[in-house]
Amino acid sequence: LSFDKDLSGFVHPIVWLIVIAFFISRGFIKTGLGERIAYVIIKYLGKNTLGMGYGMVLTDLVLAPAIPSVTARVGGIIFPIVNSLAKAFGSEPYSHPRRLGSFLIKATFQGSIITSGMFLTSMAGNPLVADIAGGIGVKITWGTWALAASVPGLVCLAIIPLFLYKMYPPEIKETPNARSFAEEKLKEMGKMRIQEWIMIFSFLFLITLWILGPFIGMPAVIAALIGLVILLLTSVLTWDDVIKEKGAWNTLMWFATLIMMATYINKLGLTTWFSGFVQGHVQGFPWFTAFIILALVYFYSHYFFASIVAHIGSMYSAFLVLMVALGAPPMISALTLGFFSNLMGGITHYGCGPAPIFFGSGYVKITEWWKFGLYASIINIVIY
Repeated sequence: LSFDKDLSGFVHPIVWLIVIAFFISRGFIKTGLGERIAYVIIKYLGKNTLGMGYGMVLTDLVLAPAIPSVTARVGGIIFPIVNSLAKAFGSEPYSHPRRLGSFLIKATFQGSIITSGMFLTSMAGNPLVADIAGGIGVKITWGTWALAASVPGLVCLAIIPLFLYKMYPPEIKETPNARSFAEEKLKEMGKMRIQEWIMIFSFLFLITLWILGPFIGMPAVIAALIGLVILLLTSVLTWDDVIKEKGAWNTLMWFATLIMMATYINKLGLTTWFSGFVQGHVQGFPWFTAFIILALVYFYSHYFFASIVAHIGSMYSAFLVLMVALGAPPMISALTLGFFSNLMGGITHYGCGPAPIFFGSGYVKITEWWKFGLYASIINIVIY
């Protein structure tokens, strides 16, 4: 490839959408708004262990549209709170882990892989999915993705914590002290500061622009840029914050490269060749049967991957082209593989960014992690 083609990914709007979203997510962490939201939810839902689990999942759902780094969102904001809650109730990794910690760890983690698939901007690989799908004529907007994922996503978020509560029950069922714990933390944080209010209104304004973008002719990346400019002009963020956001700049480098590779793998015919090879093995099946087989192969092949984005980059395009070639509806195929690209991260302790963080806490044994990861994956697949 020529030099200009090698660097073509760095001018792609999808790449900059994710990079800017990283900058915006820093506002939630810097202002303390993300932590405050978590404690407010615990205050009202934390009367029992199940409610506490739902509270953590709800916190993640609220933050998901604006924080594309699952590791930063779940590992950086929510995990420390989960860890503190477990220890506050005398649940340590090597001393009474089942008292509270094990359940909260599993419920929060499994919830995070569902919320990651509910918005185009809630996981760094989702825009890559949209870009690859666009290459074969399937246009996926922020609103399209959110609308399609809303019902199955909310159903999964309602069922998975309850399933884990029944099948992997905590020793403590009632947590009356959680409310006072949250109130104490909120008292320490003090009243809402002006920076937090600006962050809230900027976030809501940004979500509105993303939803209305297709109708007013505003690309998602321009909406994100407007949101970032507001945060910079109001001093919620400084340019120094932008420069120091290493996750954004790291993502720019590898994500732009993957976008370029995915584009030219398709243009140079490798995807077509691979699709033809696999098609020979599923030829003759009704399109729906072939669709199910390919979707399951795509999902469970993640046992061999330690990165969702790498999995998407190497397999998404080929499987999507193959599904469409066999007669499956293009939009349904593109979105199904897109949703599965998130849900598959929950089957192992290394399948996505937050997995090593949560597993590394020591509350859940590896056998239990894999077992309940498999059970949760089956529930998610059936619902989706």
